[in-house]
Amino acid sequence: MSLLRELYQEVILDHNKAPRNFRRMENATRRVDGYNPLCGDHYTVYVKLENDRIVDVSFEGAGCAISKASASVMSTLVKGRTINEAEELFHNFHRLVMGEKEGEDDIEKLGKLAAFAGVSEFPARVKCASLAWHTLHAAVKSDTATVSTE
Repeated sequence: MSLLRELYQEVILDHNKAPRNFRRMENATRRVDGYNPLCGDHYTVYVKLENDRIVDVSFEGAGCAISKASASVMSTLVKGRTINEAEELFHNFHRLVMGEKEGEDDIEKLGKLAAFAGVSEFPARVKCASLAWHTLHAAVKSDTATVSTE
């Protein structure tokens, strides 16, 4: 478990300091805002879809290290995937941060997402970690209303 904690710290610090895909996307086919009123995190997620594939994804905004790192990791993992594949990642991530993943084998299959397994120990942080994911989920479902974690 200490290796998982080290991975958590490394991934969070790296993606917070140098977030991937942190930019406005002018040619996005979907744009959705997400907001966590408990801590003030707010992000806009941009998605460019072609048929059922996410060809590009980016985000901008501000929030805590966990929310920014989660958005960054999300953006790298879903780019190039189909909507169904992205939705499967969304559900797996949500189960992980809710503490519903069982066993090390289950967690190891998640790759870099496994770094967020420790979030489940801090219920207030689950909303931070999942904000960008819920916002992406709304974007691929064509729901353009602002996403709130409340």
